[in-house]
Amino acid sequence: MQGGSSGQGANTVIEKLLFDLGLSSGVAEFAAQTIVFIVSLLAIYLIGRAVVIPLAKSLMDRRGYDESVKNPLTKITHFVVLFAAVTIAFGLAGLGDFLTALATVAAAATLAIGFALQDIIANFVAGVFIFTDKPFKIGDWIEWDGGSYSGIVEDIDLRVTRVRTFDNELLTVPNSVLTDGVIKNPVAKDTLRIQFLFGIGYDDDIHQATDILVEEAENHPEILDDPGPSVRLTELGDSAVGLKSRFWIADPRRGDFVKTRGEYVTAVKERFDAERIDMPYPHRQLTGGVEVANPAELAEISSD
Repeated sequence: MQGGSSGQGANTVIEKLLFDLGLSSGVAEFAAQTIVFIVSLLAIYLIGRAVVIPLAKSLMDRRGYDESVKNPLTKITHFVVLFAAVTIAFGLAGLGDFLTALATVAAAATLAIGFALQDIIANFVAGVFIFTDKPFKIGDWIEWDGGSYSGIVEDIDLRVTRVRTFDNELLTVPNSVLTDGVIKNPVAKDTLRIQFLFGIGYDDDIHQATDILVEEAENHPEILDDPGPSVRLTELGDSAVGLKSRFWIADPRRGDFVKTRGEYVTAVKERFDAERIDMPYPHRQLTGGVEVANPAELAEISSD
């Protein structure tokens, strides 16, 4: 009530000054309300931005929120401060009736806007689920759509998530796409298991090859000893016996995953070559014959 009285008092003073300057009563009243509204809006918004937003950020830091949560919450706080500034400025300017009418129109338009913005609303709700469930955060490597897409999460908004692919392409993904399907987050935990299938010849010693696979995993500094590496015979193919090596790495960022796997496979290949263990590749043998339509003509060409 005091704020409203102060606003009305300011309106009266400004209106009297404008009236004394020669403006008509109606124009002076409207100009006074406009001036009070603009000044009040700027003052309240700047104070809110200087006080409320830093306070909100400090509270989020104290609660240990990461960037994927702090960014959208900061945007929401900005919106709340702006909305509060507009609402209070309307009251101080004596535009309460206009604000009531605006609220009525907004309520009537909500249904129509809801139908028109179904996808946006669905993405907004999906964004809320991402913030609450936290299936991934900024900096995580994720895959979705059955592995068709993958990359590093750069930003999470209330409507979309931005992902940088490993080819340096920026994907803007609607949040509903990520919440409606299965998301694979290989780096959600502190460790990651890597699997690689090696093929050896049928005449090679399976136990010798298994020992080599385990030894090379144990020799690599980035491969964990606990859980330790393991090898299983998983395939009897047309041309090779399949041995699947399984080992674990810590801090499974995508670059470390590719680097460690590549170094391990290279070391195994070099060791297999040194131990004369074959890594066969599929081959096919063609059989059949060639029919000559006119043998006499062929014999005549040969004699020439």
